[in-house]
Amino acid sequence: MYYNSLNDKLRLEFGEKLYKLSLSGGMTCPNRDGKIDTRGCIFCSEKGSGDFAEPFCEDIFSQIERAKSQVSKKFKGNKYIAYFQSFTNTYAPPEYLEALFLKTASHPDISIISVATRPDCLDSEILKVLEKISKIKPLWVELGLQTANEETSEYIRRGYKNAVYEKAVANLHSIGVEVITHIILGLPFESEADMINSVRYVSKHKSDGIKLQLLHILKGTDLALDYKNGLFSPLNLEEYIDILCKCVENLSRDITIHRLTGDGDKKTLIAPLWSTDKKSVLNAITKAFRERDIVQGRLYK
Repeated sequence: MYYNSLNDKLRLEFGEKLYKLSLSGGMTCPNRDGKIDTRGCIFCSEKGSGDFAEPFCEDIFSQIERAKSQVSKKFKGNKYIAYFQSFTNTYAPPEYLEALFLKTASHPDISIISVATRPDCLDSEILKVLEKISKIKPLWVELGLQTANEETSEYIRRGYKNAVYEKAVANLHSIGVEVITHIILGLPFESEADMINSVRYVSKHKSDGIKLQLLHILKGTDLALDYKNGLFSPLNLEEYIDILCKCVENLSRDITIHRLTGDGDKKTLIAPLWSTDKKSVLNAITKAFRERDIVQGRLYK
């Protein structure tokens, strides 16, 4: 079978690889400021999943330049994706978002803007802003679904029902914005069937892209307390790769895979520690894909 990778998509559309710059828009989250809850999602770090993002500053150009400097040893190109990663990046007044994203879009080295947010933070006024930005430069909206199992969603304190996600995807598509959906593999108490069902659910509702993320247990989270108390065990490498392969095999061929695993901050990561050897993990995934005849790139060749 074939799957579509992000690198292939970018090379087709831009003729070269693009590198993501992790940024902060200076926002918080309704799951932290009391609108929904004050504790955040059970797995979320104190930096709101933006552990590798540049610290917020008022001048977004300065933040972009700092982020470019951070990746300069890895990337020698001159086109970037501005990835607003920390917390909920549409949780602000529309005028603030418009000014922030317009300024970002005006940076000559930014080719795409990617905005990580919650499906319940996309009201009609926010959608108008996103539509305006999308007419200037390509815009992706990344939605943290994490699971289609609503019992699990309550345990992780996601704070919204699946129907909210479904409406958000439809609304974003109606204004011409690409949707990327985040799914976590290895959430406590989920079976292999649950994880595969989440991927099928994302396919059914026509997400344009997907990020498949290994569950990381980080210091300072409520998830870490449940792990310490022996309520669940994280996936080992072999289990993760087996489930990952099955998820890819059950994914719609129209969806671009943006991520096959993920990094946890080594300073705060408790488990699984095998994930810190990213090169070995990626090599193991490549080997498993080859053995199962999972081949990259058909739709882009």
